[in-house]
Amino acid sequence: MEDKRRHVLLVPYPGQGHVNPMMQFARRLVSKGLKATLATSVFIAKSMHLSSSVGQVHLDVISDGYDELGPAAEAPSADTYLARLKAEGSRTLTGLILKHQSTPTPVDCVVYEPFLAWALDVAKEFGLVGAAFFTQPCTVDYIYYSIHHKLLSLEQVSSSSGPVSIPGLPLQLELRDMPSFIGAPASYPAYFLMLLNQFSNADKADFILINTFYKLEAEAVDTMLKVCPVLTIGPTIPSIYLDRRLQNDDEYNIDLFTLDASVSTKWLSDKPPRSVVYVAFGSISDLSEKQMEELAWGLKRSNFYFLWVVRATEQAKLPKIFMEELGDRGCVASWSPQVKVLADQAVGCFLTHSGWNSTIEAVSLGVPMVAMPQWTDQPPNAKLVEDFWKVGIRVRVGEDGIVPREEIERCIREVMVGEKGKEIKKNTEKWRELAIEAVSEGGSSDVNIDKFVAKVIKSRIT
Repeated sequence: MEDKRRHVLLVPYPGQGHVNPMMQFARRLVSKGLKATLATSVFIAKSMHLSSSVGQVHLDVISDGYDELGPAAEAPSADTYLARLKAEGSRTLTGLILKHQSTPTPVDCVVYEPFLAWALDVAKEFGLVGAAFFTQPCTVDYIYYSIHHKLLSLEQVSSSSGPVSIPGLPLQLELRDMPSFIGAPASYPAYFLMLLNQFSNADKADFILINTFYKLEAEAVDTMLKVCPVLTIGPTIPSIYLDRRLQNDDEYNIDLFTLDASVSTKWLSDKPPRSVVYVAFGSISDLSEKQMEELAWGLKRSNFYFLWVVRATEQAKLPKIFMEELGDRGCVASWSPQVKVLADQAVGCFLTHSGWNSTIEAVSLGVPMVAMPQWTDQPPNAKLVEDFWKVGIRVRVGEDGIVPREEIERCIREVMVGEKGKEIKKNTEKWRELAIEAVSEGGSSDVNIDKFVAKVIKSRIT
């Protein structure tokens, strides 16, 4: 029987934290009867030896211009990489759409990471539905929207002696709560410009999809709805941990790092319930050797079990004596199946850099957090965790820019066994229930996905 399903092509920015949520969204689309193809970079596909599909999600490739050794080895600067990504990405995305035009399932819609604003231009050249998929929370998206549209100026934020109120957002934000680029735009000029340019052509998008759920950020979503066609479609984590409606959906299944799941899962298997501190700082955080040392001894001083994910390239920063004295109290792994670890009953606390994927995974799985934000959207995420959702606490940074071991110990102990920790645990249970409700049949995110699917189905004349 000829396959005539409507076809969605998903184009994430080539990074772990961007591929995972889009892959999960693709699975939801397949469950609704669409064909979904996720386009990774040539380098990612080659280095991971990816096949033509992951489950029912098809895989294909576009080029970022660095197909052989990857951008980390070949790109001389961020500016050069982003320019090459736009040029080669546009060319090869065009070729990919053309390739599918002569098949029974031509591309009907492009879901693109708004960091890749050029992907929408390509989609519209073909008259396709275009949907921006934001992998940061709605609150942060609206901050960038406000700056791009000059509703909020960098000078206004940086010169303020107190908290800044952004109309439509539920919290007053101090400079330390803003995305890191706002306080120091010159630190990463290429990436800051990329973030602001997310809205350069967003008015042409048919939908703004955001990896959040309505009740988690209701005020921010309502504010963005006044200016953008927003659909909340999250949390985009494997279905087995939420509504259980998708079969065999317990992992993201695309890992850009070498993964030996048995190291962390076996170590957790005999630990008492809620006795372990899980520590992970994502795929690109780069802590100083001094901060790694303070973190190591803070974990040890807390006297709780801990599972610490430290990328292989970062492990040389760990104190030698700390590694020698680990014993069974601690485990250092080079990578881990994070969502599976967070769902383990042994985990009682998540010490996190507050990246959005990590944050929404913890919220959805009911895991209290100690937030230690580093850059980009992590500071406002930590602010939401501590002061709005009240599901964790944020570390205090010393004048030297380092979080000392005593502070790390204090925060862990407060969340694990302190009085404030009791309230935090109650709040995590509430938000977990609301996350499950959002993706369950008839929930806000499920209804929004249906709206998106209906638009895609209507886009092609039968």
